[in-house]
Amino acid sequence: MRRPLRRHGCRAVTALALACALTAATQQAAQADHPRTLDEVRAQLQSLYHDAEVATDKYNAADGRVTRQRKRLATLNAQVHATEGKLARLTTLAGAAARAQYRGGGVPAELQFALASDPGRALDDAGLALQAERSTRNVLTNLTATRTSLKARTDDAAGELKRLRASRSSMDAQRKRIEQRIHAARQLESSLAAKERQRLAALEAKEADEAQAKWESTGILKKVGTTATDAGKKAIAYATRQIGKPYVWGAEGPDSFDCSGLTSQAWLAAGVTIPRTSEQQWAQLRRIPIADMRPGDLIIYFSDASHVALYIGDGEIISAPRPGRYVYVSEAASMQILGVVRPDA
Repeated sequence: MRRPLRRHGCRAVTALALACALTAATQQAAQADHPRTLDEVRAQLQSLYHDAEVATDKYNAADGRVTRQRKRLATLNAQVHATEGKLARLTTLAGAAARAQYRGGGVPAELQFALASDPGRALDDAGLALQAERSTRNVLTNLTATRTSLKARTDDAAGELKRLRASRSSMDAQRKRIEQRIHAARQLESSLAAKERQRLAALEAKEADEAQAKWESTGILKKVGTTATDAGKKAIAYATRQIGKPYVWGAEGPDSFDCSGLTSQAWLAAGVTIPRTSEQQWAQLRRIPIADMRPGDLIIYFSDASHVALYIGDGEIISAPRPGRYVYVSEAASMQILGVVRPDA
């Protein structure tokens, strides 16, 4: 009777050992997933918000493609509608020409001339009959071409609609990715005690000040321009009026902005249309050496061009930084500068 008890005891010890091992592994995984020092917290927050900003840029780019496709589809539909109207008119003309020939009896022009008591009048009638016949042929040719054009435009519109739906699916995936990253970052921040959040803010400010001081020590502010163009002044004035408004990913005003939403709207207020995302602004706008930049230019940040701000002079920028923050003035070199672009004004 004791052997079964010993076997049961062995199973209990084994289960306890496995449970302890699993608990230890879980604790180690939790420690790996959750940073323990403020430096680790700061690094993880920067990573989460950076990933969110990259995803935001991709979402905005997809949204821009959807907008362009919708406009293209509307244009195609308008062209199809116009072509249908033209088709109806040509059909009417073709029918009218056929009826006119029928009323003429179908007699060849040469015979009408031979039998006519007034050869001059017959000659006129023959010319008109020949002209009507040619016009009918032209109408029919145009009718066929119009039908072909209508079919091609309809197929094109259907293709645009299919690509539009695919873009919507891609955009929805980007939306979920952004929301997940922002949610994770906010959970991490909310897990900190008030004093830890203060210390974290102090660390971020110290890092930004050191980066700015290093940048200014190169003498860069003595080289850069200090006067904006008239358009640049308008862009800066617009951005200045937005200070204090919250960052919201995908937003381009009037009540909230993301980084490129702010810069694109600022320059639109100056009468200049520029690309919507920071990646597109970096890729499509004219690049300027940092030493040649002037107020109103756009500073692009990070190696993947995932952030952008408006340079306002004296080493400062206006930007919409990240979720949980507001449009504000900060130091131009507080983040890793990739380069400078200038909207053509």
